[in-house]
Amino acid sequence: MALALQIVLVIASVIMTLFVLLHRGKGGGLSSLFGGGVQSNLSGSTVVEKNLDRVTIFTGLIWIACIVALNLIQAYA
Repeated sequence: MALALQIVLVIASVIMTLFVLLHRGKGGGLSSLFGGGVQSNLSGSTVVEKNLDRVTIFTGLIWIACIVALNLIQAYA
């Protein structure tokens, strides 16, 4: 059980990292350092951004649930 949760945790971590990097930069910060601030607003769709937000939040919830479950398994095993 713990091994399966660890595998899901690693996969969720990689997927969440990719989804966070796919988000469009909203202001300054790191995205504008590498040319992200030069892009026009026409390149992204609000529907795509909302769906990406939902998927990122769902992946984050899976990630948190795996961490809590692994800690509970470690505490009571």
